[in-house]
Amino acid sequence: MNKPAPFAAFDIDGTIIRWQLFHAIGDAMAKQEIISTDDYQQVRDARMKWKTRSFDDAFHDYEQVLINVFDKGLKGMPIEEFDALVDGVFEIYHEQVYTYTRDLITQLKQQGYILFAVSGSPHMIVQKFAERYGFDDYAATKYLSENGTYTAEKDISLGKKSELLKNLISKHNASYTQSMAIGDTEGDIAMLEMVEQPIAFNPSKKFFQHAQQQGWKVIVERKNMIYELEASDGSYRLV
Repeated sequence: MNKPAPFAAFDIDGTIIRWQLFHAIGDAMAKQEIISTDDYQQVRDARMKWKTRSFDDAFHDYEQVLINVFDKGLKGMPIEEFDALVDGVFEIYHEQVYTYTRDLITQLKQQGYILFAVSGSPHMIVQKFAERYGFDDYAATKYLSENGTYTAEKDISLGKKSELLKNLISKHNASYTQSMAIGDTEGDIAMLEMVEQPIAFNPSKKFFQHAQQQGWKVIVERKNMIYELEASDGSYRLV
């Protein structure tokens, strides 16, 4: 019997891709007037508060506004029409990725790891992304449809990443030995706590503080430089 292979779990938005797939789809929906001008202005206002770092949780608030507007616009939209929009977003963004995580994917595949993508973005684009980068499986927010159009229902993956990852591990009979997970926000903490090799990549403030308490490796990619920080006596040193 073959020995079970180790797994590596990757968040996508802000970890592999340099932007957010979900947000890019929202922008495309606004350009096609699927999202109304008034609703999209709410998104723009919330995004500017985040960009100007008006307060610590500005990104969370912006994301919640976008989710509400996105769900409203998607309801009743024909599947074929949305799929075409997703194809356009994917073509623009699928190569706009971080060097560190792109190369790590290649390295781990060569080492025989089973690769999982675990994302809060819509399953329609996460599937395309997972196939493009050779992931073995994925989990994402599932949007439900009926009679050829999307309903207001969804099976959201946010807050459930550890549960979804456990399902993928069981499905593929993957090994926890030498397992790895990488993410960029506190929403990825539960997933990283499951593995032997957690990596906090370009972490948010709260995520960094948790990573520091746990002594996790921290990677920062800025412009064309990659900085690896290794825990040492409660602080970090540059490797």
